Amino acid sequence: MINYSITMDIRETSSEKLIEFLQQQNEKSFRAKQLHDWLWKKNVTSFDEMINIPKGLQEKLKENFSFLQTKIAKEVVSTDKTIKFLFSLFDNEQIEGVLIPLQSRVTACISSQVGCPLKCSFCATGTIGFKRQLRFWEIIDQYVLMNRRSVEIFGISISNIVLMGMGEPLLNYDNVLKAIEVLTSINGNEISPSRITLSTVGINAGIKKLADDGFKANLAVSLHVADNDKRSILIPVNQSNPLQDLRNALCYYVEKTGQRITIEYMLLHNVNDSLEDAEKLCRFCRAFPVKINIIEYNATNTLFKPSTQEKKAAFTAFLDSKNLIVNVRQRRGKDIAAACGQLGIQYDHPPLRE
Repeated sequence: MINYSITMDIRETSSEKLIEFLQQQNEKSFRAKQLHDWLWKKNVTSFDEMINIPKGLQEKLKENFSFLQTKIAKEVVSTDKTIKFLFSLFDNEQIEGVLIPLQSRVTACISSQVGCPLKCSFCATGTIGFKRQLRFWEIIDQYVLMNRRSVEIFGISISNIVLMGMGEPLLNYDNVLKAIEVLTSINGNEISPSRITLSTVGINAGIKKLADDGFKANLAVSLHVADNDKRSILIPVNQSNPLQDLRNALCYYVEKTGQRITIEYMLLHNVNDSLEDAEKLCRFCRAFPVKINIIEYNATNTLFKPSTQEKKAAFTAFLDSKNLIVNVRQRRGKDIAAACGQLGIQYDHPPLRE
């Protein structure tokens, strides 16, 4: 006999244990498939929504399992229609996510941790500190809740997911990979892996593990500077994951997966925006196929300023001259602190939907 606990979220219960539970209730085997579909295809958040499950069984499920719900606490809407969400978790911790509409598609930016332990000097989230790991279903909940709002507001479902919100995904490896597995499964949300991007600042062991585990989604690296000493100041985790080791890990990843790497590079005035910095970036990227996203700095403190338009143009032109694929990312949601590096900023927002 299984010793069930009401604190056990049903989504953390294995299929085998659910089947055993149903057998103990003298339920037919097809109920397991029904439960699975409600949980992972229809993404319900309560047993009462499972309309083809008998009331008696619903009550037994309530007695033995729980739904530890994630809820939308607030929404803030930008002038460019980007929407930032404040999510309240079952233990009253909070995280943020972002919906970014662009022409005929909508991208969801999703968090992987409550806070972040890495303390990158240009990022607001690092000032919060690290609270805890998100469980895999809390990562999925962000997609589910934002997808419903995307359909209601924009009339279309989310087309792309980027794990670029609060936290470092590779420091919550198992939960992040489990969430991606469910989101992409034919028995789950059936999202193409090509529409999901995991972004890391460069956790070398995690990158190699992705390669060994046959990772199918896209990998982005928040590089931001290709000088090891500078990077160790901007991104302290570089001290234990130095650039040469990161380069080797990315070479290993490309060799194992055959995938192109995306390099994210935020231009900071007189910090990493010189032509010398551009040359170092080119040298770093020579070993593997890449595309480079140039990002404008979004103010989170007084230490840094965005690069000037002239320097940004010169930096980008240099990369172009070396036949690298370069995109200058359009800045979205800056007025509501929803842009890159701003999640977690506290200030007076415009009127909120609650």
